Amino acid sequence: MIGDDPALRAAYRLCRARTRRQDPAEYALIQLVPAPLRPALHALWAAANALDDLGDDRTAPAAARAARVEEWITALHRELPTGTSPDPIRHALVHTAARWRLDLSELHAAMTQVQDDTQGRRFTDWTAWRTWGRDNLLPWFGQVRTLFDRAGVPVALRLDTRETYEEFLDGVRLTDILTDLSADLAQGDLLLPDEVLDSHPGSAADLAHRRWSPAVSALITHLSGLARQWVTQETLSRGMHPGPATVLHTMAALLRAQLDAIDTAGPALLHTPPRPTPLIRARILAPARARATLAWSLTPLTVPPAHQPTHGRRPTLTRPARTAAFLSPPPHPSGERPPEIPSAHLPAHVAVIMDGNGRWAQQRGLPRHEGHRAGATAVREVVHGALDIGLRHLTLYTFSTENWHRDAEEVDAILDLLRRELVDDPFRDLDVRLGWHGRAGRLPPDLVDLLHLRERTTRTRTGLTLTMCIDYGGRDEITRTAAALARRTRAGHLDPDLITEDDFARHLPRPDLPDVDLLWRTGGEHRVSNFLPWHTAYAELHFTPGLWPDTDRRDLWQAVTTYTHRQRRHGTTPAAAGPLD
Repeated sequence: MIGDDPALRAAYRLCRARTRRQDPAEYALIQLVPAPLRPALHALWAAANALDDLGDDRTAPAAARAARVEEWITALHRELPTGTSPDPIRHALVHTAARWRLDLSELHAAMTQVQDDTQGRRFTDWTAWRTWGRDNLLPWFGQVRTLFDRAGVPVALRLDTRETYEEFLDGVRLTDILTDLSADLAQGDLLLPDEVLDSHPGSAADLAHRRWSPAVSALITHLSGLARQWVTQETLSRGMHPGPATVLHTMAALLRAQLDAIDTAGPALLHTPPRPTPLIRARILAPARARATLAWSLTPLTVPPAHQPTHGRRPTLTRPARTAAFLSPPPHPSGERPPEIPSAHLPAHVAVIMDGNGRWAQQRGLPRHEGHRAGATAVREVVHGALDIGLRHLTLYTFSTENWHRDAEEVDAILDLLRRELVDDPFRDLDVRLGWHGRAGRLPPDLVDLLHLRERTTRTRTGLTLTMCIDYGGRDEITRTAAALARRTRAGHLDPDLITEDDFARHLPRPDLPDVDLLWRTGGEHRVSNFLPWHTAYAELHFTPGLWPDTDRRDLWQAVTTYTHRQRRHGTTPAAAGPLD
């Protein structure tokens, strides 16, 4: 399956052996996929583990470990275009990337995170902990999903919702931390958030001294229950091909068995990693193998040749731009300069309803999709204008839940345009962090993957946060939030009589999205059209007659300038003068 190159075959054998020796559960899961895919999965797992080993090697000081991780990443960056490597694990990874056309750029941030981890990690709350865990796991799992896609599996690990997928990975991470607790404590590491440690007074000190106390026992019980809840996701494989679904179901069952072992370990947990018995693992894996064999026997796979042609584009590991390397947006073609508005008077968050694409095209005798194409150019121009004046948040109503009712050809054209814009990545050299707000279920899987990729690869940028609302509806957002609150109430975590506005805001699908200060709509209409109803409760409204494709950055500047001359009272008495008077 991997050709006749002795060095390459030896490299894949090493990856397989390391997987089997260091993580038998992972090896057992890989055995549930068709044989042609296994070498690639062994290579991916071995590469991730090799980096972790370099970062965790406490025989070397932190600076030396960080340097070794950096050297490994730099070597991979240099070797990917050549198609080979003197290091056997990187050799297998380079070959896997070329053979299966994997874009390893997504892995760069996850790899450099290992380098950052050599300095130690501390998490104040669950939010920081989740960000760290997801930033590490999501890119690697994304490569697995792409591998199934390349093999032609009809539903390649497509999950119903992003929240379900990421919460499952939270459970994977927490189970791993509890399993490795003894080894981490021996190295002085405690990879749990202060928030949960503080809720069990004394547990942090007891763990540091490896003392099994009532506080530690209660903490472990709480954490294992939380991990069990996260890995038990009934909707995880809904609509998925039975082959990957079997792998996920088996993975969840093995994780629950691992959590059972953690629960029964007691004080031994602080000294030895607990493991399920071979009999328990056999009871899980035997029926899984039978189900997987049947599922894959009915599935024709697309397997690329072991040796790819030497011509054409080689895979690369793109390094995200550092803050110092970001470019300034190009100036406006007219030479007009942005207004000088003090940052204290700028709106923190501008939301835009981009109306008029279809009418713009019809006025010119063009198909409606040409209006959307022109509208994409206007988006680039307005983003440049937002950067010019130092705006922090810009949110665009890109595709609403109601837009699905449009003609199918127009919908396809809009989604294809979004896909092309994400691939082109017009803001790659600018300090723009991309966010996405909306549902994933009805969007094409490749578009969802692109949105997630851009979110991950721009997450460390600190300039403008550009949020694209795609398959978004305000009432849908409110309904989802109410459902989240109902689930929390049913689980006993909230008293329905004591729910506050802050509770509601924390359960919004995007709780990090700030309130809108200025809502701007083009196209001459004077309504808010189900856009961000919670966030725009106190927003200033600004309506302009021009159609969106005719908009440029000067229109944004004018909207913001108008905003600075308004008095924002929020129910209080008016100020003596306007903000800039």
